[in-house]
Amino acid sequence: MLLTCSAPSFMSKPPFPHRTLSTRTVLGTFHTQKKQIVHCCSIHRLNDQSAKNSYLSYCDENLRRRLLLFVSVTTALFPTLSSSGKTKSKNPYDEKRLLEQNKRVQKENNAPEDFPTFIREGFQVNVVTPENYIKSDSGLIYRDFEVGKGDCPKDGQQVTFHYVGYNESGRRIDSTYLQGSPAKIRLGNNALVPGFEQGIREMRPGGKRRIIIPPELGPPVGPSTFFSSKQFEVFDVELLSVQDCQRRTIGFYSDVVCN
Repeated sequence: MLLTCSAPSFMSKPPFPHRTLSTRTVLGTFHTQKKQIVHCCSIHRLNDQSAKNSYLSYCDENLRRRLLLFVSVTTALFPTLSSSGKTKSKNPYDEKRLLEQNKRVQKENNAPEDFPTFIREGFQVNVVTPENYIKSDSGLIYRDFEVGKGDCPKDGQQVTFHYVGYNESGRRIDSTYLQGSPAKIRLGNNALVPGFEQGIREMRPGGKRRIIIPPELGPPVGPSTFFSSKQFEVFDVELLSVQDCQRRTIGFYSDVVCN
């Protein structure tokens, strides 16, 4: 009578749908089962030599099949054991496709000529601009259409300017031209967006500049504003004039007069 060897438990009920096995656990289990199979094949005392040889061949064949199944299981459980870490190659056509898509959206929004393009990849943003744009150390990007004349404004002085604000897609979000009157702000009072104030400080009266403000230099965000978190903002600014200011006190009344 021939005795059959019992199949390993991890073969009859694959373990990976239920729990994760470490390499040591799987290898140890297979090594133990291999010993059991060899031991099972060696303890049978068969009188018929041909039947014994046939039975040993049967055990060897079972062992080979279990080995192949074991390799398949470990490959599925640990696909990175036989290869080093790999990074996903960047498809150059993805950036080209996004660039064309963004240009199409900007055209629909009537964005101005040479408007920058923003290509997002996760949390990273690639700002695509013509070569005539300048990037400062702070991250502010700008381009001068007209330089202007005179001195740049300083703290305490009042600047009078027009501006048009855009979001990343080139849609206009605000404009003093449409409001009918320019804006007037004294510098040094934290009344302007940090990136906007930094950009206008380096302008001269009569100058026209496009300012690209990164999120870290941008305005506060929230329901009460039209700005989105982690978004770049673009402003076309025309600096009209710079006035000196001084404080005037009349009785109990005090104000600042700019000439």
